[in-house]
Amino acid sequence: MRTIDLKIEGMTCASCVGRIERKLKSNENISKVSVNLATEKGNVSYNDSILNAKEIIDMIKDAGYEASTMSTASNDDLQNEKIKKLEKEKYILIISSVLTAPLVIPMLFMPFGISFHIDAWIQLILATPVQFIIGARFYKSAWGALKNKSGNMELLVAIGTSAAYFLSLYLVMKNLEHLHHKSLHLYFESSSVIITLILLGKFMESKAKMQTTEAIRALQKLKPETANIKSSDGEISEKSIESVTVGEIVVVRSGERLPLDGTIIKGETEIDESMITGESVPVSKKEGDRVVGGSINADGLIEVKVTSIGAETVLSKIIRLVEEAQAEKAPIQRMVDKVSFYFVPIVVVIAFLTFGITLYLESNIETAILNAVAVLVIACPCALGLATPTSIMVGTGQAAKSGVLIKNAEALELAHSIDVVAFDKTGTLTEGKPVVSTIEYFSEDIEYINNILYSIQSNSEHPLGKALAAYLRGKNARKVEVSEVKTIRGKGIEARSDKSKYIIASKKILDEREFSGKIRDLIKHREDEGETVSLLIDSNSKEVLSVFSFTDKLKESAKQTIKELKKLGVKPVLISGDNKGSVTKVASELQIEDFYYEVLPEDKSEIIKKLKVNYKTVSMVGDGVNDAPALAVSDVGFAMSTGTDVAMHSAEVTLMRGNPLLIPDAISVSNATYKKIKQNLFWAFFYNIVGIPLAAMGLLNPMIAGGAMALSSVSVLSNSLLLKRWRPKSGGNR
Repeated sequence: MRTIDLKIEGMTCASCVGRIERKLKSNENISKVSVNLATEKGNVSYNDSILNAKEIIDMIKDAGYEASTMSTASNDDLQNEKIKKLEKEKYILIISSVLTAPLVIPMLFMPFGISFHIDAWIQLILATPVQFIIGARFYKSAWGALKNKSGNMELLVAIGTSAAYFLSLYLVMKNLEHLHHKSLHLYFESSSVIITLILLGKFMESKAKMQTTEAIRALQKLKPETANIKSSDGEISEKSIESVTVGEIVVVRSGERLPLDGTIIKGETEIDESMITGESVPVSKKEGDRVVGGSINADGLIEVKVTSIGAETVLSKIIRLVEEAQAEKAPIQRMVDKVSFYFVPIVVVIAFLTFGITLYLESNIETAILNAVAVLVIACPCALGLATPTSIMVGTGQAAKSGVLIKNAEALELAHSIDVVAFDKTGTLTEGKPVVSTIEYFSEDIEYINNILYSIQSNSEHPLGKALAAYLRGKNARKVEVSEVKTIRGKGIEARSDKSKYIIASKKILDEREFSGKIRDLIKHREDEGETVSLLIDSNSKEVLSVFSFTDKLKESAKQTIKELKKLGVKPVLISGDNKGSVTKVASELQIEDFYYEVLPEDKSEIIKKLKVNYKTVSMVGDGVNDAPALAVSDVGFAMSTGTDVAMHSAEVTLMRGNPLLIPDAISVSNATYKKIKQNLFWAFFYNIVGIPLAAMGLLNPMIAGGAMALSSVSVLSNSLLLKRWRPKSGGNR
């Protein structure tokens, strides 16, 4: 299976989306299709051994739309292309308005008692190019819909405006002999005004759509085009970003943007990462620290060794994640798509019934046609199609600006209904930088014990292992030869040195072995103090050689995070592999009532499953490899970007900073987005439910109906754009 992204042109409403998706899904070699009206993009998964991209594009063209694979052109080029297209639409709108204005002028004077008529031939000459040249797009799209046995907004407009135009033409032809002697009441202005108003609505809609992708464009602008490369002989030369390779040295001056991801090998500075992480305060960086492409070197000259290029940089991954989330369909949208499938045919039936009933009751064909036209042009499937995706585009964009990366639309929709947030402790609510607080020896050869401990833990990636290695390095411990190093899952590390075997074990080992009361009392005392305890045991003699304990500070924002979650009606839960004393102390400080301690990595996911039985939507927050299964099992997984890649791949939401306050921020932006989706859908349905009956009863002039239809989409987009007023509480980018 292969997946391609397509650029699709010509879609105007939710019915168009449904038509393209049904056309593609009818092919058995296509497994997944997602078309987004707001982004005008499609994502298709297909069997590339049988089908190719050209055949998929041909199928879309057969459905009546233009399609192409996503261009490899620069983002500036794509943006310029959109601006040019918008300019062209503006000129067409101006021409349509100029031709339509004379037809409307008599109507503007009528309220003042001034009545005059424009010659019927002049009306015909002005209305014809609006109907058949400027309005050709409606006929073309309507024909495509009819060929595929479906309907869309253009079909409604084409039928409605054609009815008004040809009724007027019929009246002109019928009264040819009397045209110079009497003024005819014609409806050319109705057809022209409807087309012009719809073009105005589409123009305003396109401008608003460009604002919904503002967050993506802001991220894309962070990519510098060139980098200053330092050669092996010390010479500095400018190179395009595309030609830079991993391992090259980039020189970044004060005030410059970092071109790519890398590690500082020379210099110290403050880095402004606000556009990437949402962190508004510059971060201190020194030799050995990782830096991210797109961030700004705020102070001092640094040299950076490039570690990631192209699509593998953090910035590229962020852009890709946001684009994918914006292109995806939220679960609520699937319901809207089903409604849209039946919408146009139902409206056409209502229009025909309106014509028949009005003609029967009033015996006036003109009134019957006008009422039917009003029904056709007031019906608006566009608003239905834009209600959800535009809200998601703005919501995910605002979240990304604040350092919250939401991978898919389903996660954004689900996050508002989270009942429980289960936290891992280390690195999530605590700093994740434990330090050795005490170390006690039960052997006289302290130097040898330090060397053994240091040698086993020197390459450890575990926070406690790193902390112990750093502590012993400060005690001048040196490496001795160790072999057969292996992890005993959830219990510790085993290794051999000389003829002896050693275990650096967690206190869980106490349940399996016999130890003196003194050792057990010492461990209990340390745990009661909220410390995490480990032991060094000689496997041969079963003796405890050393007991050492660690402390890990709570993050500054941890307490505020729990308070904010409780305000949102979300229950916090703590799940940790740490000892009872340590977990109880943290839970007490943070006022978390439900907590689990001494949980093995594989058991974390089981606890999440149990929580899901009692609560509707359960979330997990973690940062380590051991959290990945629980993140995957939860309804919405949150991963700290300060943690492991495995955790981030398993989660639906990545928090770009280690600040847990981003979790209530993510729930808050989901709440705001979901409210906008519900508001948009309510008004889209309400507008149609109220407007169509009014038009059918003859209470709406076709021109007013056309204007209302044009404004309905713009109002939905404008409402979605109000999401830009959302602000994070984590002190992120504002």
